[in-house]
Amino acid sequence: MLYPIGIQNFEKIRRGGFVYVDKTDLIYKIAQTGQYYFLSRP
Repeated sequence: MLYPIGIQNFEKIRRGGFVYVDKTDLIYKIAQTGQYYFLSRP
């Protein structure tokens, strides 16, 4: 399993066979709760 550490280009992630997890739906749910969250990104 390849992790895209340091890669900021979506095309390189997809073409390179790296792991990509789309969490867009989860971010929407968090935004709708009206609470504060700290989202850390490695």
